[in-house]
Amino acid sequence: MPTFVKFWGTRGSIPTPASWTRVYGGNTSCLEVRFDETVFICDAGSGIRELGKDLLTRHPAPQDLHLLLTHFHWDHIQGFPFFAPAYRPNMKIRVYGKQAKDDSPYRLLSGQMASSYFPVSFRDLGGTVMADYLEDGKKEISGVSVSTFALNHPGGCVGYVLAKNGTKIVYATDNELEIQPGDVFPDLNDSGPLRQMPDRLVEVVRDADLFICDAQFDELGYASKKAWGHSSCFSATDLAIRGKVKNLALFSPRPRRHRQFY
Repeated sequence: MPTFVKFWGTRGSIPTPASWTRVYGGNTSCLEVRFDETVFICDAGSGIRELGKDLLTRHPAPQDLHLLLTHFHWDHIQGFPFFAPAYRPNMKIRVYGKQAKDDSPYRLLSGQMASSYFPVSFRDLGGTVMADYLEDGKKEISGVSVSTFALNHPGGCVGYVLAKNGTKIVYATDNELEIQPGDVFPDLNDSGPLRQMPDRLVEVVRDADLFICDAQFDELGYASKKAWGHSSCFSATDLAIRGKVKNLALFSPRPRRHRQFY
């Protein structure tokens, strides 16, 4: 299949290894998107460890990986020191900033491997980890169009659109749809068929083949966690319907949740 997507980590906030998380996994955010032979990794939560082990069993194993980070909260970068390909000679891992000279993703990944946090120095990695960048949030990489869009999350966060040959995948983890700058919506008591969603996000997800969307809470859970930077599963679904997406994956459930919304 020319396009391949696999969820290696779906949890929000903290890994949750337990018997009740076996179905959808207990690892934090990590998504693999493969267009032909080009491998993109969205986020480096604890799920990237299992991805790394799998990559090294492939024949041939990829030698050039593209790492796209949405933001730098621990659950999105904590797995990188355990990513086996980073220790292999001849492996290249490109870490993308949003624009030229934006090496903050590279610096933050290396910073978490300082001796105060981790016993192996970033300088001792056998592979080559290099800072790369998108051009004002956009770039074509091996024929794949990659672009970013702003998400609503404390400290800042971006989503990604990856597209090639008519296939469109949208990754929007850690985003609060109910509250936007200058507006508070939707009305959680509104019994209407669809909630109003930001026009810009509706256009971003429009006709996506796969839309991966933050849905950390149900309605009751969201009511007590407003302004925490995460959405209700119902708001995520309404956005997907408004954007006429073909497939929706609800993502980033809270740590105590026993099962996802499927």
